[in-house]
Amino acid sequence: MQHFGDLDPATEEQLHLNNFEGKFDVKEFVGSISERLITQSKASSGPFDPKPFIRTFEAVVDKLISVRKDVQAKTEQMEKSVRVAEREYSKKMADLNRGFEAVGSSFSTMESKMNEVGRTAVRIGEQLESIHVERQRAQAAHDLINYYNQFSRGDTSRLDALKKEGREGRSQVAVILRRLTTVAREVDLPSGDKTRENIDKYCEKFEKDMIYLFDRCYRKGDPKLMHHCAQTLLDFNGGASCVQIYVNQHDFFMNKVRDTANHSDDLLWNTVSKPDESPPKTESGLAELFGEIRATVAQESQIVQAVFPNPPFVMQVFLQRVFAQSIQQYMEQLLTKGSSLSDLAYLRILQLVHNQTSNLVEDLKAHELPSMTPSKSSLEISEFRRVLSGAVTVSGTSTTSVVSAMLENAMAELFVPYIEGQKYLDRESKSLGELYAGLLANFTRYHMRMQKVKSSMFDRMVDRLGAAAANTTTSGSSSTSAQAAALIMRYGGISSERMQEKSSEDTVREEDGLLNIDVAEKMLKWHAEAVGRCVELTSQNDVPKNTFILLRVLAEAIGAAYLETAIESAIARLEVADPKLEPSLQPLEVLRSVDLICHLWQQYTNMALFPLAASSVTVRREMFIFNNQTVSRIEGAANTLIHRITDAIITWLSLQLSKQKKNDFKPRNDDLSFARVNTEPCVACCDILEKVRDAAIQSISGKNRETFLTEIGVSFHSLLLDHLRRYPVSATGGLMLAKDLKSYQDIVASFNIPTLHERFEFIRQLGNVFLVRPEILRSYITENYLGRIDSALLKPYLAQRSDWGQFETRFNENVDAEDVATDNASRGPKDRFKMAKLGTMVKDLEGLKLGDGISMSIPSGFTGSFSIGGRGLNNNSA
Repeated sequence: MQHFGDLDPATEEQLHLNNFEGKFDVKEFVGSISERLITQSKASSGPFDPKPFIRTFEAVVDKLISVRKDVQAKTEQMEKSVRVAEREYSKKMADLNRGFEAVGSSFSTMESKMNEVGRTAVRIGEQLESIHVERQRAQAAHDLINYYNQFSRGDTSRLDALKKEGREGRSQVAVILRRLTTVAREVDLPSGDKTRENIDKYCEKFEKDMIYLFDRCYRKGDPKLMHHCAQTLLDFNGGASCVQIYVNQHDFFMNKVRDTANHSDDLLWNTVSKPDESPPKTESGLAELFGEIRATVAQESQIVQAVFPNPPFVMQVFLQRVFAQSIQQYMEQLLTKGSSLSDLAYLRILQLVHNQTSNLVEDLKAHELPSMTPSKSSLEISEFRRVLSGAVTVSGTSTTSVVSAMLENAMAELFVPYIEGQKYLDRESKSLGELYAGLLANFTRYHMRMQKVKSSMFDRMVDRLGAAAANTTTSGSSSTSAQAAALIMRYGGISSERMQEKSSEDTVREEDGLLNIDVAEKMLKWHAEAVGRCVELTSQNDVPKNTFILLRVLAEAIGAAYLETAIESAIARLEVADPKLEPSLQPLEVLRSVDLICHLWQQYTNMALFPLAASSVTVRREMFIFNNQTVSRIEGAANTLIHRITDAIITWLSLQLSKQKKNDFKPRNDDLSFARVNTEPCVACCDILEKVRDAAIQSISGKNRETFLTEIGVSFHSLLLDHLRRYPVSATGGLMLAKDLKSYQDIVASFNIPTLHERFEFIRQLGNVFLVRPEILRSYITENYLGRIDSALLKPYLAQRSDWGQFETRFNENVDAEDVATDNASRGPKDRFKMAKLGTMVKDLEGLKLGDGISMSIPSGFTGSFSIGGRGLNNNSA
């Protein structure tokens, strides 16, 4: 076996113990040992010889075993040493613990003895303090009695001497005099009144001397001596007198008479009364005043803290003077000037001052001063006992927002005279009424002039407003609707007498009487400004109620005085129009404008006004009801107008059909008659129907347009049914009639109303009965639409055939009741369903058979169909 000594030096170096400490890699260890052997094996030219490897690794293993034994022996020796050290350490820790426990026990004994000594000292201290207090009380009582006796004898030399000792002496005199004043009130002796009088005189003289000293120091600018005087007067009687002197003689209030004339803001005063201009945000004089107040208060807050022992009280007095004198006087000047211009100027200036004052108050709150409030003992039974107990002591302190609370109250009191009760809201409503009346003046005069021919629509509107204005409760207070109406009547200048006078003087133009979306936008813009002002100036609890009142003013103006006036004027023009002239379709444009303005108005109401009433369920519900009633009233007026338009159109169509000549469908000169495309009445009817269609498409939308055109088509259909049985028709005239009916059908088809298609297809087929030969007439009237109607109803039309007399007898003989019954029974379900659609045509024919004629009135189902989009939610949603 190879021994360790046979290994080369490099391998021996790697088998030392220190190489196995730290990071050790087996692969690297084996590789380093084999590296030299592998090199030698590669250098040998013969086959691979494993013996060098075996001998080397055997020697390495032997060495590693020897190293392991050495390490194991060292480990066992070290473990023994550690166990011995642990036993010695444990013994030392036990000894230390016993020592610490002994020391802790000693300290506990010492602490208990010290606590006992401390309690004894506390009891002694309490007894000494009690004795000291009793001594102080006795000394105070003794001194007070001496001073009182001296005053009873008129001797004040002792107090005079004490007062001459300087600041400390004056402070003591202040306390003694305060106590003597209290004692004098309590003592009831024969000479008590004289003594009390002497004390009061001396107190008055002392206060005057201290005030004189404070005033002299104030003029010299000596803050330390001012503080001494203020503290002395505070101990004497609260110090209110020196505070008043300080405030009254302040430079801010001396020779500070401000006038709006000295701050000319021409741009503001030239535009503040113009409703289309934006409300002013600032006024130069007011901004200057508030800037000076901010600077003065910032400076005074520092001075007051240095001079006065109670700075919050002094700042409160100073700021109250600022609000009551400087701000209020200048505010009154601004409002007086604004009121002389207009109500709008007054309201805008009021809002401007309120906004600027709010900002000022927030800035002044930053100068809040800490307030030290003394807490007097509840055990003090009387003022006399409190005096004997010594000077007033501060047993607790609390910081309160005295200045902030005062600022809030001062601002509220500043605006109370202008917004209390209904003053502000009445002025706001009056301003809106004046603005709306001025805006609608030409509009109203125009419609006033247009009504002279007939009973004035405007008179009815004025009567309605007058009735609402006179609608007061038995207690004499007006309702909100009455207030709004009265404002428009009183301030709007729209009474019938005034408007009649103006109409005779001023000339109005045609466009003045048209509804204008821009005018409505102005009215809503002005109203939104008023509502915003109302929200800012009035209490949050009153916002729902005030918003409702302003909504009534808007409804009376834009609803009654604007939209309903235009609608009723259009109705009046239709009523007095000459029926022999083609009716004007301009009222349809009025309906379009009414629809657009109402939609805009209701969008504004839903988005801006209703949310402001969310805090009051009752007011919100009332607003919904009122708004829906107002819109319903406008819808009713619009319904009446569209009813009148329809009547006028149908009357005109009837008049044109009545111009049909007796021989238009039985011409003598066949060539000349056949050359005409349509008869004159047909051309006139188609012309007016085309105009109606175009006007309806342009002015009416949605279901309203469909209903209107349907009524026109149905009524014209009835006119044609009556028209066809009035004129004889020849074979050549039948062609003329067919062309007329085709024109009617084409123009009505352009209405795009499916319900009218069948009616006018029926008319066309009915016109063809004048074209078919007699021998096939019987089969023709039993087919298509005509086949679904009793042939007896068609005889009045067949009788207009020029050859009817030649085959009437033969035609009647062919009509067999049994054949008719069989024919009806043979019809399938589909045919019977189509018969139901022609039920209305049958009723028309039956009416003609009975000779009832054509009714020009709109069916009851049409009344109330005109609706305006954008109205508020129903009452349940409130």
